Amino acid sequence: MLHLTLRQLQVFESVARHLSFSRAAEELHLSQPAVSMQIKQLEEGVGLPLFEQLGKKIFLTEAGREVFRYGSNIGQQLAEAETVLAEMKGLQRGKLVISVVTTANYFAPQLLALFCQRNQNITLSLNVVNREVLIHQLTNNEMDLGIMGLPPEGLGIDAEPFMENPLVVIASPNHPLALEQNIPLSRLAQETFIVREMGSGTRSAMERFFAQHGLALSTGMEMSTDEAIKQAVKAGMGLGVVSMLTVALELETKRLVVLDVDSFPIRRHWFVVHRSGKRLSVVAQAFKEFLVNEAAQLVVA
Repeated sequence: MLHLTLRQLQVFESVARHLSFSRAAEELHLSQPAVSMQIKQLEEGVGLPLFEQLGKKIFLTEAGREVFRYGSNIGQQLAEAETVLAEMKGLQRGKLVISVVTTANYFAPQLLALFCQRNQNITLSLNVVNREVLIHQLTNNEMDLGIMGLPPEGLGIDAEPFMENPLVVIASPNHPLALEQNIPLSRLAQETFIVREMGSGTRSAMERFFAQHGLALSTGMEMSTDEAIKQAVKAGMGLGVVSMLTVALELETKRLVVLDVDSFPIRRHWFVVHRSGKRLSVVAQAFKEFLVNEAAQLVVA
């Protein structure tokens, strides 16, 4: 039988996450010897070493990785229990942890601000990450809700569309195609495209679209954000495919143009996602319903 305490698990989780006793001590407002003592007592209770030191760095042992996995699940269940019990007491407050892919950050703050105006006692945490990190967070149940493009399949995720996300081809106003109309897709094969990194939802949608039309595009630089793509396109380094929502300011100031290309825009949607079977808090459920029922009318492109 394991002999451990929730405090030991809390300290262990912090050390395992940072792979640092000093950073865990700082996060938990404890002295480093106090952290070391908690880890030592936990290892004695488990009967196996949980960390190993190689040089100046520490790493989780196999046993440590197992304890971290189970300890994280226990922590998440306790957090959910705290939320449910608070709601049973009738508390009119709550915490909302949201993760959004980088492209969604062009509209997510606007929606969150409107939601918080209606629910002023909400504590909000917004994380802006790439698609790969968001999928990792979903898999590990590290947030209440996520906002992303096409959700991954086969990971036990509930996803509901709430707003259109059209993808368009952008160019510098000085580009030779800027004033043309009804540009055939085949013409784009002669151009160089600035693209997002591998794994990006926008890039995947773009590649599927052109592959379905039998076209192979020439790609130049890879960028990790839509903002970087826009700057490269402004500089005349090539064309880009981005969400229409990301270029509203540039179109208004005439620093970029949307090309009139046959079969464009690519029709996609934004989805609100969470782990299947997750018991959403009252606040998370309310925000999900807010997105599904109102987001499309509230977001200003």
